[in-house]
Amino acid sequence: MSGTPPTLGTDPKLHSEINWSDAAAIHRKDDGGGLLFELKAMRRGTLAEMVRFFTTLPELDRRDYVIEKAGDHRLDHVEIGELAKRADFPA
Repeated sequence: MSGTPPTLGTDPKLHSEINWSDAAAIHRKDDGGGLLFELKAMRRGTLAEMVRFFTTLPELDRRDYVIEKAGDHRLDHVEIGELAKRADFPA
């Protein structure tokens, strides 16, 4: 994903080139943000690594987490699930 595109559900052409090596972090959805937001990350790595890890979480727990991607883009559980299903998702 280059720049800060809107969510996956809007225009698929905007998401045709995903940079799987972008920096990303998994956060609790309700961690409160704030000044120390970056310190509250559960896990950090590339976007591909975070999507892969996210899919290992119990399905019922996935709604409680988001992936914060470089460029201040927040991916919810639905978007992350769609990314994991993409043909170009790194194995």
